[in-house]
Amino acid sequence: MSAPLRSILYVPGDRPDRFEKALASDADGVVLDLEDSVAAGAKVPARSAVAEFVRSPWQKPLFVRVNGLASELTAADVNALAGAPIAGIRAPKVESTADVAAFARLADEAGLRVDLWCLLESARAVELAYEIARSPRVAAIALGEADLVASLGVRADEGLDVAARAAGRPAPMQAVYTTLGDEEGLRRSTEHGRALGFFGRMAIHPAQVGVINDVFTPSAQEVAAAREAVDAAASSGADAMPDGRFVDRAVVEQARLVLALAERLSEATR
Repeated sequence: MSAPLRSILYVPGDRPDRFEKALASDADGVVLDLEDSVAAGAKVPARSAVAEFVRSPWQKPLFVRVNGLASELTAADVNALAGAPIAGIRAPKVESTADVAAFARLADEAGLRVDLWCLLESARAVELAYEIARSPRVAAIALGEADLVASLGVRADEGLDVAARAAGRPAPMQAVYTTLGDEEGLRRSTEHGRALGFFGRMAIHPAQVGVINDVFTPSAQEVAAAREAVDAAASSGADAMPDGRFVDRAVVEQARLVLALAERLSEATR
């Protein structure tokens, strides 16, 4: 079972000078971005820079966010990644299972048998989140917060909470916190997100990674509880712990993810 990622750092695709620095950061994963962070006039050189870089070896999951289907840039973006050992494609502005199929078809045509991380950025996408998440090629869904806020007409995290309950895949990652330098606000927002069922968060600057990792790192007590739940289910198939806590399949699966993350972090410090 793959350990969940606590943090993924966005890097503009037209800033190749930042690629290595991002991979050397404490972020659990990195996204090289060809979409929102790249100006229209820089799309082609950004694509070339990303396509060249992703063929180098690296030690952590590396994703690429391509441009959306309405941009007429998607096919060229995906084709430029052909043969690259990336961890997945971040697909923006997904609104339907037809959009998922279109992204998957482009990936297949380029010989990229990778999963899709779909960004939901409209009210329609949130309404169909369950169907989108169930699509076979979708590894996870996440919120494209800025566009989603505009679509729903809200100005606070609470207006987005419904999407956290809709996914049939692993818990969605939180979208970026856009106010740099506001460590207290970032921590408060991230703790709120974790309490709602999100796991992990996107970052737009390496300085945000430490807070995000801290919030999503399981405590010793959480690890112990997870081990107890997994051991109880394995040994007896019991539905309840000795202290009376109910243990169902979802609880056990979540406990296994906690243990996988704890093991990965332990190996990183050895």
